[in-house]
Amino acid sequence: MPTLIAKEVNRIMSHDDNISARQKRVQQTIFREACHRGNTLKAIALDSGNGYTTVQSWAKGEAVMSIAGMFSLVEIIPDDLLSMLLPDGRQIVRVPENLDHDEIETACRDFLAAKGQAHHPESPAGREIAPCEQEALNRKVVALRAAA
Repeated sequence: MPTLIAKEVNRIMSHDDNISARQKRVQQTIFREACHRGNTLKAIALDSGNGYTTVQSWAKGEAVMSIAGMFSLVEIIPDDLLSMLLPDGRQIVRVPENLDHDEIETACRDFLAAKGQAHHPESPAGREIAPCEQEALNRKVVALRAAA
């Protein structure tokens, strides 16, 4: 009869196997899509500094890519594809260059003021956000994202 520890180890290993299997499937998708976008496995290997057989094993789903392997592919494979390796809701995002912090502050304050007004008891929907307020807030979010 298996001990409690053995059962827990089996459960963890089973969970790890599921993670590994998912990772391998995602890797296959990433490399297939990267090739559809004009990259070749040979170019990816050369540009990333990884061996061609290593990149092939990742692309075929024969081996799980390490974190170091993923880092080596940054700026070689597009961020939206590499983001597929991350848990849902997470994404690789490049920090913009030449941020104008004053412009961002102005956009943030503008959004916060509008949001505060939308929650005012005397606003069109009271404490809730009315459709007209939602549209205005959405425009301010777009402005905020543009500033960043």
